[in-house]
Amino acid sequence: MTLDRARTELDRPIEGMADLVSYFRGAEKPASQWRVGVENEKLSLGASLKPVPYGGEEGVAAVLRGLAERSGWSPVSEGGDLIALEGEGASITLEPGGQLELSGAPLLTAHETAREFRAHLALVKEVSEPLGIHWLALGAQPLHDVSELPRMPKERYRIMREFLPPRGSLALDMMHATASVQASFDYADEPDMIAKLRTALGITPIVAALYANSSLSAGKGTGFISRRMHIWRNTDPERCGALPFVFDPDFGYARYAAWALDVPMFFIVRDGRYHPLRNTTFREFMAHGHGELRATLADFDRHLTTLFPDVRLKRLIEVRAVDAVSADLVCSAPALWKGLLYDAQARDAAFALVRAWSPEGREQAFDAVSRRGLKASVLGRPVRELAAEIVAIAGEGLRRIDHRDDAGRDERILLEPLAGVLEQGKSPGESVLDRWEGEWNRSPERLIAHTRY
Repeated sequence: MTLDRARTELDRPIEGMADLVSYFRGAEKPASQWRVGVENEKLSLGASLKPVPYGGEEGVAAVLRGLAERSGWSPVSEGGDLIALEGEGASITLEPGGQLELSGAPLLTAHETAREFRAHLALVKEVSEPLGIHWLALGAQPLHDVSELPRMPKERYRIMREFLPPRGSLALDMMHATASVQASFDYADEPDMIAKLRTALGITPIVAALYANSSLSAGKGTGFISRRMHIWRNTDPERCGALPFVFDPDFGYARYAAWALDVPMFFIVRDGRYHPLRNTTFREFMAHGHGELRATLADFDRHLTTLFPDVRLKRLIEVRAVDAVSADLVCSAPALWKGLLYDAQARDAAFALVRAWSPEGREQAFDAVSRRGLKASVLGRPVRELAAEIVAIAGEGLRRIDHRDDAGRDERILLEPLAGVLEQGKSPGESVLDRWEGEWNRSPERLIAHTRY
């Protein structure tokens, strides 16, 4: 389908549930066309250890301008403010608290996603270092309270700041003080989507333990190895969480669409203008419209981007459990998920580890991992043992897929940093906390020196 035709399809009014099911079904792809896409968010601190503002000669907008000059990517502005850059199949966007996010192109191999990320990182450092800006490989802002962090000039975020706080006590922390690594995967048909979504949701707490890396806030330990995970559970219960209905026998495209229909909307967009909808659900908007505006598939497509479960279905499957981590670990994340989701044998083996977990058990696992990382236990089993099994299963999946780099190595090479994490027996965030309280002597300079990209 051409881009123009796709836009025409999305612009047409929604007639009913069949259109929403067709929206998901239209994204089905044969395995030969499956790709991997990666999104990486980065937190920043300035040379003075203060949050980096939007404007000024040493602000985030200056970084975006520098990236545009060196990359040739197209600038995107809103209200006269530079907010993003667009390249071929990829983008760099400005997040609510000044984080930068690379949304990578859909690529065949995890080798390619690793090269893409490392090239992006080198360019960001080239632009940022003369400005005294550090980008941190951490899942949450370690030195400053959310009240001290800047607000970026995007209408979408202004609406979210008004909408979310009454729904979750840590919603503003989610927006302004966190950073993650997300990966996106294709599906062949509805049964394939179901199997991938169930597996990804089921094993999310185990995978998250390998990358839990947000143990500090305002210069202190928080009681969590991944405070970012805890923040997401206190953002908005209607649009976040583990989606227990995915494990019901009748789950499919229609059931996911039905859930999305009953989540209140943030806004709709017409001709570049945002129209806040406050507490209107998409189902109500679809039935009654908003003034003269009627619901389109483009509205539904945008609404799905404002839902934040642990694993998200759009016209692809997006896994969202990983804290921002070191570059080597960032590169391991898409490889790990690819080995688990793109090989049917590995997917079945991974799901077998968590098949018996109840919805309550999955929530207990999520809470235990957020607090203790790899040292947590779930239903009597150490998470470290489960994580080791997950990594081994993913490795076998990648061996069977057998996508090789120029040196003839398959994608298992990208999992090697996880072996170090498992051998140490600590999630990255626990190591950071131990060193912060120990050898770093709570020195912000030493924290930055060891956690910056």
